[in-house]
Amino acid sequence: MDSWPLLLTCLGFLSLSRHLIIPLLTYLSTTAAAAKPEDLKTRYGPWAIVTGSTDGIGLAFAVQLARHGGLNLVLVGRSPAKLKRASAQISSEVGNHVEIRTLAVDFATTEDVERVVRDGVRGLEIGVLVNNVGMTYPGARYFHEVEEEVWTEMVRVNLVGTTMVTRAVLGGMLERGKGAVVSVGSGAAAVLPSHPLFAVYAATKAYVDQLSRSLHVEYKEMGIDVQCQVPLYVATEMTRKVAMIEQPSLFIPSPEAYAEAAVRRIGGEARCTPYWAHSVQWYLARLVPEFLLDSWRLSIGISRRELDIVRCSQT
Repeated sequence: MDSWPLLLTCLGFLSLSRHLIIPLLTYLSTTAAAAKPEDLKTRYGPWAIVTGSTDGIGLAFAVQLARHGGLNLVLVGRSPAKLKRASAQISSEVGNHVEIRTLAVDFATTEDVERVVRDGVRGLEIGVLVNNVGMTYPGARYFHEVEEEVWTEMVRVNLVGTTMVTRAVLGGMLERGKGAVVSVGSGAAAVLPSHPLFAVYAATKAYVDQLSRSLHVEYKEMGIDVQCQVPLYVATEMTRKVAMIEQPSLFIPSPEAYAEAAVRRIGGEARCTPYWAHSVQWYLARLVPEFLLDSWRLSIGISRRELDIVRCSQT
């Protein structure tokens, strides 16, 4: 009896399990085990600090933590005026039952981010940290075309800023034996094998991913949940500029829809993709050979670069 059909069937089932069934079961089990928004204050503490909180994902995250988690907020951003507007918006949406403080920090120029943040939250029981601050290129660029001040600022904001803020709040969490650190990564570093013409951005997000996953192992037994959340495209101002995404769609959520899903995943696994449609895209990407994904992303990057050149020539 020919055993090849049975062998191929078994191999196919193993491949399907690896790429689809096992990730799906993992997704469902970790979602069920993660802290629910209303439990965050009890589980971690009464205050949350959110960086990059004046718009987009950061602002939406802050609203969800206040509205459904009941957490007081420390909003961190570069512009005092934008922080004031964000604070007023959150208060109008969630009411006055939460306290909101603001902390103006320019991660690109502040020499001692760790000290500034530590002083700014002194006396507060920070239970949840959301590392959302980040920047990317103004447009698609080959690596040799990116000005030094652009990529060094990106490293300073995305990499050093995330590291320093985490260190600033980690001591207090260790003293209390509880806390959650959530860092916003990117599909550019975790889902795709490469992100051509946005290389430094992808590299900084890969750092965030690996830092989070390693800290998850270091501090899990000390009561601190460290997690990297990996979004794909979300309809924010940043994606509008670099990817020409003007509005949400089935696979591209609004910041509010993304944040609602993201808050529900706090306390789960070391790395997750909170929004359901992003998870579907990640599963499908695993089935595509890397060289095809590389070629696809390169063609998109080149097209965007050409559009940027045309737009610059018209201004």
